[in-house]
Amino acid sequence: MELILKQDVENLGFKDDIVSVKNGYGRNFLIPQGFAILATPSAKKVLAENLKQRAFKEQKSVEDAQKIAKALGKLEVKIEAKAGTGNKLFGSVGTIDLEAALTKAGQPVERKCIKLPGGSVKTLGKHTAKIRLHREVLSDMDFEVVKAKEA
Repeated sequence: MELILKQDVENLGFKDDIVSVKNGYGRNFLIPQGFAILATPSAKKVLAENLKQRAFKEQKSVEDAQKIAKALGKLEVKIEAKAGTGNKLFGSVGTIDLEAALTKAGQPVERKCIKLPGGSVKTLGKHTAKIRLHREVLSDMDFEVVKAKEA
């Protein structure tokens, strides 16, 4: 079954992509949730026209995303967390903590665009997160988890 995505779907595709999925997944999940529409010939023509008109705007948004990626590359983010012996954290540092640190540093990024290796960080030290700023711009950002000062 061919569908046109109306929004980004994790592990499937981005908005306005034409994807092939199994019939049940399309009929029972994607279409009822409003994530996709059937890829009929007329819908494909409308999509092609919309993509043609959007191409110029897309180029500007890619350039903006690349500027943000450069700024994130220069940014030094340190997240404080309580830790025990052996550099292990009490709990973990996740995308919520990283989003808060980036917002505090003046570079707000949506949490759903941040990917941490293994889902969360459970040790002190330097780590790398992948940040998707645009469908074509993926940036690696280094951050450090440091031990919180005890009061």
